[in-house]
Amino acid sequence: MTKTLEFPVLLRLIDERSTAFRAAVASAPSLDVQVPTCPEWTLFDLAQHIGEGRRDWAATVAAGPAPAKSAAEGAPAAPREREALLAWLAESTEQLVDALRKAGPDRGCWSWWETLQSPHTSGAVARHQLQQMAVHTYDAQITVGAPQPLPTEVALDGVDEFLSTCVATTSPWPHKPAAIDFHASEGRSWRLSLSADGARTTRLPGPGTIPAAAAGQEPDAADVSARGTANELVLILHNRIPFNSVELDGDRGLFDQLSAWDPNE
Repeated sequence: MTKTLEFPVLLRLIDERSTAFRAAVASAPSLDVQVPTCPEWTLFDLAQHIGEGRRDWAATVAAGPAPAKSAAEGAPAAPREREALLAWLAESTEQLVDALRKAGPDRGCWSWWETLQSPHTSGAVARHQLQQMAVHTYDAQITVGAPQPLPTEVALDGVDEFLSTCVATTSPWPHKPAAIDFHASEGRSWRLSLSADGARTTRLPGPGTIPAAAAGQEPDAADVSARGTANELVLILHNRIPFNSVELDGDRGLFDQLSAWDPNE
């Protein structure tokens, strides 16, 4: 199993990304400015989403194993006044981190993803929450004209987390079987295998290497590959920047098929 960031590191990074998010909100000329990467939202809408979502996830983690997501009961609405909003956001993060810390990484809890490669545990929720905060911090930063790349350790785990949590599924891939490789310039590579059995991700043994086929056969080749920094790979996976922002090699149409695919349909 691929080693992920340690649980205490995840909690620290959630807090750090949350602090960076609040800094972007604090520097905005207006809370009504449109978020370029989420054009249906204003910055206030984004902040409201972050605060309410973290409170609901705190309640979900605290509830333990359950058939459905929990909602934060009696939670105050997001205030419109900026200083009050910043305090409300800080409290939202504190509630989430406290709930995760009390639960520990191995306690079960509800989550929306399939258990194919990511478990329904507080640790997996912490990992996903870090990526949510990291990408939405980028959204807030680009809104105020000061986008910063995700920290390297966050971005590297983000590629792995997205592929193993958001993409991994047993729902059949509706096109011909394909292999998509993602190569981070920091030295990690992943393969996403798509077939009638669904989607599954494997870590490749080294940068630019490909998994060997059966003994005596030539190694498999990917149908398409994407090469860039881990930050760029995370942003293309979350549809924040176009796929052609990185180096592509092979059948680029596979990325369009992947972006359009909804396994739940």
